[in-house]
Amino acid sequence: MSGNTIGTLFTVTNFGESHGPAIGCVIDGCPPGMALEAADIQVELDRRRPGTSRHVTQRNEPDAVEILSGIYEGRTTGTPIALLIRNADQRSKDYAAIAESFRPGHADYTYWHKFGIRDPRGGGRSSARLTAPTVAAGAVARKWLEQQYGIGFRACMTQLGEMPLAFEGWEHVPNNPFFAPLADVSALEDYMDALRRAGDSCGARIRVVASGMPVGLGEPLYDKLDADIAHAMMGLNAVKGVEIGAGFASVAQRGTVHGDSLSPEGFRTNHAGGILGGISTGQDIEVSIAIKPTSSILSPRESIDTQGRPAEVVTKGRHDPCVGIRATPIAEALLALVVMDHALRHRAQCGDVALPVAPIPATAG
Repeated sequence: MSGNTIGTLFTVTNFGESHGPAIGCVIDGCPPGMALEAADIQVELDRRRPGTSRHVTQRNEPDAVEILSGIYEGRTTGTPIALLIRNADQRSKDYAAIAESFRPGHADYTYWHKFGIRDPRGGGRSSARLTAPTVAAGAVARKWLEQQYGIGFRACMTQLGEMPLAFEGWEHVPNNPFFAPLADVSALEDYMDALRRAGDSCGARIRVVASGMPVGLGEPLYDKLDADIAHAMMGLNAVKGVEIGAGFASVAQRGTVHGDSLSPEGFRTNHAGGILGGISTGQDIEVSIAIKPTSSILSPRESIDTQGRPAEVVTKGRHDPCVGIRATPIAEALLALVVMDHALRHRAQCGDVALPVAPIPATAG
């Protein structure tokens, strides 16, 4: 097992390196007959694309997707769909100084010891650049799920560094570079400008929601829907924590509060995050992820080189001072991939039995 493939029936195999000629993925298991063109995928890639604001890496990649297989006359054929994204703006010389040392907090040290060799250019295989194919595959899953079940995905930033963000409305999210649910993001811009001047980085918290969910997706005991969601989210670079529903806040809740009461009209609350016993309840799936600070920063830090000798590391080049800013569309894509896989698994086990949609109360946001 190489760890480069996600899914059971709807599988995505990711390939490439940050500074290689191209990155991409192969999707297997997509049902035939769905209309699909590059524009369906490009719209999601453009949301994740680098160089879109001064607050993210200035690496200027068009991220233009090419569909190499699995499509005939504009429709999926049921055969593997190969997606290719060419790298166009590599600057490998920026990494010459750290080729023989390890960045604190980065995967340099572990890759070196596991494989005995590593590609230091932009982090190679461990780079966040490899999330672009994930977003591309997620776009395919999103289109199928929207057409078949009316399931939709959205996400927003809920904390930047030590700054919690109030939720003002989903309509604000596409209108600022932070994917923040705020009408005014000037405070976030000031925060990021100061962080960049200091040569430092910060983390972020992202909320991800799947709405329009049917009841019944999930495979207990060891392939629970929430277990697979956590597995997928932890596969995203820099994620150090995943919460479903109330998450760690449930520790302080009483059973009289945490247990979501039922009524003839549906659930009264959603502390479970839309999943009970590893199976979807029909409510919104609510996921929250914690993303650590970027490891590649200008501030000097102590480390060692490949010979075990003391070294000082300063990472030059173009880096996101907060990788969480561009994580929002990636987290949406990962949730879509998991839901897509479980929808196909449910269909395989239960045949043509329709997935029920439970009556649920309106959510506040």
